[in-house]
Amino acid sequence: MTWLTALLRRPPISLWDLADIVVVSLLIYEILKLIRGTRAVQMALGGGVLVVLFYGSRWGHLETVNWLIRNLFGYIVFAVIVLFQSDIRRGLAHLGRAPFFRYFAKPESAEESIEELVVAASMLSARRIGAIIALERQIGLRNYIEGGIPLDSVLTYDLLLSIFQPSSPLHDGAVIVQGDRVAAAACFLPLTVNPKLSKELGSRHRAAIGLTEENDSVAIVVSEETGSISLVADGLVERGIDVDALRAHLRSLLLQRRSASRKPAAVHYT
Repeated sequence: MTWLTALLRRPPISLWDLADIVVVSLLIYEILKLIRGTRAVQMALGGGVLVVLFYGSRWGHLETVNWLIRNLFGYIVFAVIVLFQSDIRRGLAHLGRAPFFRYFAKPESAEESIEELVVAASMLSARRIGAIIALERQIGLRNYIEGGIPLDSVLTYDLLLSIFQPSSPLHDGAVIVQGDRVAAAACFLPLTVNPKLSKELGSRHRAAIGLTEENDSVAIVVSEETGSISLVADGLVERGIDVDALRAHLRSLLLQRRSASRKPAAVHYT
């Protein structure tokens, strides 16, 4: 009962202790979001196994196992840094653009990004150039970004037009946007298997629907055949919207904190 007595005699928890717990919790949450769906998950699981073996060997007096883990730990850390240096660099850059820090971002930046998207969609529609643009929200799209061509460039309508030109090697696939930056191009998205969808919907629309069925992202689709603009969110698609409606929907979906309650006004399944 000594440990219980020592626990009860501990000083009371102060506001600084609570702040410390909150900060650590946020950091752990962001790290888990960063590694979710990537190869770093296997590394984290392997590290967890080593930690369990380390403390298990101390508890079970397995001196050889404990000695081996203690001597290999330093080499494992260096090996992880060397093998995953690019992932660590991208992770730190992504952490700086995490939702926690977006509360301090200027609203004008989001407005500018929305305007760039609207202008790009209208110009692609006028030229009847097929395109699909996926916009990341709270749930990360890291696994799809890693399957494409990484860009990490400032979001501009000129860049989007250049990517989706038929002569461009990046036009085949989707562009993924994170905040005010184009994360990657030529990304392949999962196709929906919803049997209720109209047969008129092509692969771009089905890929946008499939992506938004899995997470809270938003997708803009421009039809190559008709030039019409569609907006997809929560697995629902609104087809044939004009520029003003697209701008209004993007503002409601991207600028509001609780955007899950706002969905496209009309749904076309048939």
